[in-house]
Amino acid sequence: MSLIKLLFNVVIPTNNITFKQFFRLFIVLILSGCGSVPNPLDSPVIESMSTGISDFFVKDEEIVYDKEELDALKAAEAIPLKWKSKIKESVIASFHAGYESNSLYVADESGGLTKFDAATGEQLWQLKTDGKFSAGVSAGDQLILVGTFKGEVLAYNDAGHMLWQSLLTSEILSPPQVHNNMVAVRTLDGRIFGLDAVDGTRKWVYQGTTPPLTVRSTAGVSLAHGAVFAGFPGGKLVALSLFNGNVGWEVAVSHPRGVTELERITDITSLPVVSNQFVCAVAYQGRLGCYALNDGTPIWSRESSSSAGLSMDKDYVYVTEEKGVVAAYDLISGAGMWKQSRLGSKRLTRPMIQGQYVIVADDQGFVNVLRNYDGTLVARSSTDGSHIQAPPTLLPDGFAVQTAKGGIYVFSTNF
Repeated sequence: MSLIKLLFNVVIPTNNITFKQFFRLFIVLILSGCGSVPNPLDSPVIESMSTGISDFFVKDEEIVYDKEELDALKAAEAIPLKWKSKIKESVIASFHAGYESNSLYVADESGGLTKFDAATGEQLWQLKTDGKFSAGVSAGDQLILVGTFKGEVLAYNDAGHMLWQSLLTSEILSPPQVHNNMVAVRTLDGRIFGLDAVDGTRKWVYQGTTPPLTVRSTAGVSLAHGAVFAGFPGGKLVALSLFNGNVGWEVAVSHPRGVTELERITDITSLPVVSNQFVCAVAYQGRLGCYALNDGTPIWSRESSSSAGLSMDKDYVYVTEEKGVVAAYDLISGAGMWKQSRLGSKRLTRPMIQGQYVIVADDQGFVNVLRNYDGTLVARSSTDGSHIQAPPTLLPDGFAVQTAKGGIYVFSTNF
């Protein structure tokens, strides 16, 4: 279907569509569904206007909260702040702080990489590169990894010295991951690359299939048990060998439904989560499912929609669902355990688990701590008022968040 026909078939019948919404969809369609059409505009700038179709209709909605909800949020106990700092803001990309050996590593769009002492907030070093970072930071196996808009993976050691650089096929939207002397990284064009962690040499590449219309995703990959787990457009979940890229198994978490292209989008836009027995994933406008780790056998699935993602512990799977809902499901049966929908925002990050707490941040710069067994709000703190897009980074006794304005906040979970 042509772009113009798609626009009139999908957009015009929709009630209360503003010109701003129409233009946003037009940009998304150019980027996601018309790859063969040359784009005369600067890609990073245009991409910043289309962070995902999932918030397309929500972004301009008037959000109304009742007095009881607002009073509960205002009365919540503050999360203890250990320290805060500031780096340059990031307009387009979202960044996740990397933690290793009591050090916190943060990056920004301008090509800055900074190391802090995670306990005290002391800045240990800062470097500036010639390129512009689009994804980061991942830290592990004595590597600090970031990605660029040009499709480069850059690897540093803990002293800030570059160890290697590897050029891939397109922009990197999520932090490269390292495990068992291999680095796995995902690019905007749907490929996953396996690189040697010693020198960045390309070992293998996997090419996923991409439907005509997809949600822009910063999902990346999950590495565990010598395998790479990744979700794809169309609701597909794939397990690859970390060492040679061979497909171990693949399953359909969700199937497209509906008439229009927008209705049929059911992409996995978040990281799968992995335990010793299960792999769980959730699709936007689709389903949530858990599968056997060794062969992908379905364990259970249920209706759910999420573009932010999920986490798990030994008892529950926690999902940030659409319209600001955090939900918990029994890991073994998939039975619903609780839902929390009164957090003052419709755009929450993926939930992260720290001991007995579930931590989520939002687009207004707030961070929320919930009890894991019933979803009750335990504590809540503000940052600098700007969007927190990436999930919190877990630390031994707390967590860190990075805001769009470049704020670095480290909180304690010792209440």
